[in-house]
Amino acid sequence: MSFRSISIASLLLLSTAASAFAQSCTPKVPDSELVKPGTLTMSVNPTLPPMQFVDSTGELKGMRVELGKEIAKRLCLTPEYVRIEFSAMIPGLQAGRWDMINTGIFFTKERAAIMQMIPYEDQAISVSVATSNTTVKDKDGLDGLRVGVELGGFEETKTRALDAELKAAGKTGLVIQTFDNFALAFQALRAGQVEGVVSIDGVAKEYDSRGDFRRAVSGLYPAPVAVAFKNTKLADAVSGVLKDMKTDGSLGKLFDSYGLPMIAGDYSVKGPSR
Repeated sequence: MSFRSISIASLLLLSTAASAFAQSCTPKVPDSELVKPGTLTMSVNPTLPPMQFVDSTGELKGMRVELGKEIAKRLCLTPEYVRIEFSAMIPGLQAGRWDMINTGIFFTKERAAIMQMIPYEDQAISVSVATSNTTVKDKDGLDGLRVGVELGGFEETKTRALDAELKAAGKTGLVIQTFDNFALAFQALRAGQVEGVVSIDGVAKEYDSRGDFRRAVSGLYPAPVAVAFKNTKLADAVSGVLKDMKTDGSLGKLFDSYGLPMIAGDYSVKGPSR
């Protein structure tokens, strides 16, 4: 059986189990507000362990996957994931291909001007290098490195900002190479095609703990991570779920199990006309 077949089979099994639950209660979001009746359709780019990834059996796992399933459960909806590159997520949301971006999209005022966003997680940027590279220890030590980063995201924006900072200080700057996803960027680092990869703290920490790559620099450009929506009623419903999860302690328990920080905010929706 192919990897894709295994992945599809596991997602179908997940949907079947979730459907049984969804049918036992009344959906809290009407079908008119959803891409697919009775279903919370979420986009995800599963290349960021431990946040979202596909395990050796083809099963979709990770903190954000668990969070999406719990949100759907509390809304009495069936969770369904669409695996897609990050660069296609915002256009796909605007085109009505999915209800919710659940891939760890960084919150910015510019993004909140075009879609509904709920900040829920604190993250920052890290730079991973080969374990044999013991010379890079701070931001200045990154000067002159060829670094890989996923195309079109907050991480690419901040990588270019870092390059500009280094050059403004009279240094060489970075050689930036973009990839369709982080899995490809880390593969290139493993193969020696780049000397570093810029990703979020949580992912770089995971690879460091595995002994795959060394997290040389961390904590750069801290910013909240969000889930995003086109539909305002759905966004409000998910906001209510997150607030309930914070109150009953289940959200904190989930974050603690992955060693991740929650935001200090109130999980309200931020978006156009808000």
